[in-house]
Amino acid sequence: MDTQKLQDYLETQCHVDRATGRLLNENTGRPVTAIVPVHLYGQTANMDSILELAEQHRLMVIEDACQAHGATYYSRKESCWKKAGSMGVAAAFSFYPGKNLGACGEAGAVTTSDPMLAQKIRMLRDHGQLQKYSHEIEGYNGRLDAIQAGILQAKLKHLPRWNQKRSTNAHRYNELFRSQTDRIILPYEPSRTKAVYHLYVIRVRNRDQLQAHLAQANITTQVHYPTPLHLQKAYATLGYKEGDFPMTEKTAAEILSLPMYPQLEHWQQKRIVQEVINFLAVETVGSRNPNLEPAAASESRAD
Repeated sequence: MDTQKLQDYLETQCHVDRATGRLLNENTGRPVTAIVPVHLYGQTANMDSILELAEQHRLMVIEDACQAHGATYYSRKESCWKKAGSMGVAAAFSFYPGKNLGACGEAGAVTTSDPMLAQKIRMLRDHGQLQKYSHEIEGYNGRLDAIQAGILQAKLKHLPRWNQKRSTNAHRYNELFRSQTDRIILPYEPSRTKAVYHLYVIRVRNRDQLQAHLAQANITTQVHYPTPLHLQKAYATLGYKEGDFPMTEKTAAEILSLPMYPQLEHWQQKRIVQEVINFLAVETVGSRNPNLEPAAASESRAD
């Protein structure tokens, strides 16, 4: 999340309704109540600035930490390192099997330091019950079953070591790609963050052709994510159109997730990088992409 663009949005595309005191979107008239920063690919967002803007505009901050198990951010405001998922009013974590900490099937969790919110979340996950057969609100069946919890508990102690291996692999990728930075944009990890590299995502022109080249070399890659949210059919009612989020649209056409997981070997990374370099070598000088902006840091196995 670009915090300068977030500030511009809040100050130029929203206004405070005098009657209710609520912040409203200029175009839709709908209330703006929360900021949801995504710690994308295992790289934390710039939380100090986001929290400051939220306080100024009386908004909640709900972290999407689904890809950031164990990632940390140094808060200058509080002069300490903070874990992803501990800075907003609440945070969401995914334990999908492909995540840094994955269950055997679908699973997830919410973290919060607000006791009242925690109680409401517990009710929502269990048919709105405070106690068995006493339904206070309409809820869901979102309980984490004991088998998944047991698997996660057993794996949790290994998470720091697995994350360290991911980080080592990411830095090795960076070193192997060092001579190609005029043609490729690598994940960017600010000094105030410690990413956990759920994905290792590069940006390159002719992304689709590169992906096809790597597939021919039996190297599996993925695109996370090919279609921006504002162009998804599910959100057509919001009224957004192509061109409304130009940076998102540009990035979506250039990103490619390379293999990344704790067990990835050095020789495998060298082979992957060499195949990328082989592809880049046959491109003309005119196809170079010097105007790409730094991408956010990223993760692991491309799945």
